[in-house]
Amino acid sequence: MRPPKPPSRPDRVSLWRYGRLFRKDILSAQPARLYRAWMAEFRTPFFRSFLINQPDLLQIILRERPENFPKSNRVSEGLRPLLGNSVFLSNGETWKRQRRIIDPAFEGGRLRDTFPAMQAAAEAAAVRLRQSGPAPVDIEPLASHLAADVIFRSLFSIPIEDETAAQVYRLFRDYQRSQPILNLAAIVPMPRWMPRFFNRRTRQTAKAIRALITDLTRARMAQIEAGTAPDDLATKIMTTADPQTGERFSTEEMVDQVAIFFLAGHETSASALAWALYLLALFPDRQDRLAEEAQAWGRGMFSQMGQLRLSRDVFREALRLYPPVPMMVREAQCPEQFRNRDVPKGAQLVLSPWHLHRHERLWERPDEFDPDRWNTDNGRSCQRSAYFPFSAGARVCPGAGFAMIEGPLMLSTLLREVHVEPVAHRVPVPVAHLTVRAKDGIWLRVRPR
Repeated sequence: MRPPKPPSRPDRVSLWRYGRLFRKDILSAQPARLYRAWMAEFRTPFFRSFLINQPDLLQIILRERPENFPKSNRVSEGLRPLLGNSVFLSNGETWKRQRRIIDPAFEGGRLRDTFPAMQAAAEAAAVRLRQSGPAPVDIEPLASHLAADVIFRSLFSIPIEDETAAQVYRLFRDYQRSQPILNLAAIVPMPRWMPRFFNRRTRQTAKAIRALITDLTRARMAQIEAGTAPDDLATKIMTTADPQTGERFSTEEMVDQVAIFFLAGHETSASALAWALYLLALFPDRQDRLAEEAQAWGRGMFSQMGQLRLSRDVFREALRLYPPVPMMVREAQCPEQFRNRDVPKGAQLVLSPWHLHRHERLWERPDEFDPDRWNTDNGRSCQRSAYFPFSAGARVCPGAGFAMIEGPLMLSTLLREVHVEPVAHRVPVPVAHLTVRAKDGIWLRVRPR
């Protein structure tokens, strides 16, 4: 049994047709040949783009010369209403300064400190899931509630209430469905002074999300000044000075960063968790093995996370099959030559975890769910060269370590308490806007163990 995969478009379609397909779902807008191609070129009247799957070229772009291939401003056009000038979108000296302030909050010792918050959120979610009843449930909102709870507890030391969780989930869902990853300004070059024509719902949801984050940030600023702030991630980031300039984040800058923590730490974690639960529902033997591992682990400590080997491998496999961020775009700052093709300055370089993680020339059985692959020679080789759900190199996600503790912990805590089963005739269809979600939700039956 193969997990669901979106259909591919025909090889040749008009630019107009491609644009319509892309706006609907960027995954099914791509041709099937990208699962075998090392490099593919796409031309428009306005720019040239190249999808890169060849591992040694990815090494050049991500690790060897990342400053020659900064984040593309074309992608940021669709995200600025929500993310401002956060570390996810910035480049150059601004990005370097942001990382110098943010990175210390996600070092190993800090992960140990945030572990109790993660564990408390996961155990609260297990209680809610046990009480969900015999009727099928859409697991995506439940996963979003849990991921949002982890973020609130880790960043601001407060558990999220059900009403607030529903609001956060609705706002992020509405934002990503109203605003695709690219808007008109990403396709047609436009000067900075021209309006970007975001639709009304996009503007409203971004404003509402940022208002919520602004209130939390200002309240924390006041606690820091009063000397009453808890020692959590928000306090750590807001009190860390850039070692080169001595400056700290302003309130507006902190709002930008918290917005991307929500998107990266809430949306992406919720996506990965929901797909992992669905995969385990499809394969009950794997689920039972994971539940046995979780029950033996019990309510272990941070230092014992290494014992959750299967849970880690299942979460890693879910990230391979359904990478939350399906595509990343860099821009060539100078002319290049890749695979004997001229890559002009300004060309858009598309790095697609979605296609790379399922590449038919790299992975054995690329479309199959097999968490044991990570213990094979092929799995270990591909993990080094063809697997980057959190990007790689200098621009690797600062929260990658956080996610790889959070994900296995959430899976183990939930499946220690419940058994999940697929719902007949409700196969989820993966679609991608800002993250990879299911078109009509991921429906499962849940029963207590």
